[in-house]
Amino acid sequence: MRSRRGWLTGGLALWLGVAACTVGQSGPRSLTLSLERLQAAVARRFPRRYSVQRLLDVSVQAPLLSLLPAMDHIGAQFSLNASGPLLQRDYTGQADVDFALRYDPGDRSLRATELNVNALRLDGMTESGAALLQNYLADAVRKAVLEVVVYRLSEDDLRLADTLGLQPGAITVTSDGLRVELVAKNP
Repeated sequence: MRSRRGWLTGGLALWLGVAACTVGQSGPRSLTLSLERLQAAVARRFPRRYSVQRLLDVSVQAPLLSLLPAMDHIGAQFSLNASGPLLQRDYTGQADVDFALRYDPGDRSLRATELNVNALRLDGMTESGAALLQNYLADAVRKAVLEVVVYRLSEDDLRLADTLGLQPGAITVTSDGLRVELVAKNP
């Protein structure tokens, strides 16, 4: 009886050990980054200045981010200042853009891609003048957004994933923030 109980106890311990290893190896399959965390990371990279063909200088302030889960994009609204030889005076304005994200494994960053410029407005400028500047401003806004690292995943963010042989995959915008899927690393 004692040997049978020992055998059952040992078998149960072995089974629980295997189950624990299996649970540990599966680990989390995604990482969620809140809007607040993204906003703080982006704010550190602004203001930014751009020159467009030495005709227009644009300064872009830190954007206010929003989550657009229906589009799987992030929205960004920001203030800008425009000056330079192309303008008779300095102007302030607003820009509204949205973009998707891609993962760059080289520096573990989430970067903007698929940028849409939804609106650009310079306060006090006539519609015809604004229409002439639209392409120059859109170019400066694209550079401002596409060159910015929206978020850089830290070693802490990916420590467990690295241990389990996982890496970031698809990025999905949800109402809770960004969900970064963790997928098996390619050999």
